[in-house]
Amino acid sequence: MNWKVMSIGLLLCVPLIFVLAKGFNYDPRALPEELTGEMAPDFTLESLDGYPVALADLKGSVVVLNFWATWCRPCLQEHPGLLATAEKFKPQGVAFMGILYGDTKAKAEVYLKKHGSAYPTLLDEAQRTNIDYGVAGVPETFIIDREGRIAKKYAGPVTQQELEAVLTELLKR
Repeated sequence: MNWKVMSIGLLLCVPLIFVLAKGFNYDPRALPEELTGEMAPDFTLESLDGYPVALADLKGSVVVLNFWATWCRPCLQEHPGLLATAEKFKPQGVAFMGILYGDTKAKAEVYLKKHGSAYPTLLDEAQRTNIDYGVAGVPETFIIDREGRIAKKYAGPVTQQELEAVLTELLKR
């Protein structure tokens, strides 16, 4: 009797294990991105310094938008690479902006004072821009080409090498 029960359990478990194992073949960062190739949603947000920043004003420039939060460990991990890349590519006309995700201005100011800042951080208190870009969590980074189209999206921390490769390619066009 025990062999019959064990055989039935095995018959049920083996297909389930196979289906779950197939998931290891996929990179979760490589999920299809519906906005890639589309025009970037426009926004006007206030910076931590209190001045308005509009994406439309940056048309003709390559733009890097990084959605982040002070409580996000992967954001802290990618922060030095973003700062270094911003310093390297700003002279070439690339605009970098951080957009605060589900966090407060006060916490962001303390964080940036401690960890450094090389570009403006924008406040999205209504979370409208986060929704327009389909941000599911942080960090997420969008690279927008000179025509205003989303050229690349990174879900999760982006490395300096990944970012530099995409920016170098976009600046050649």
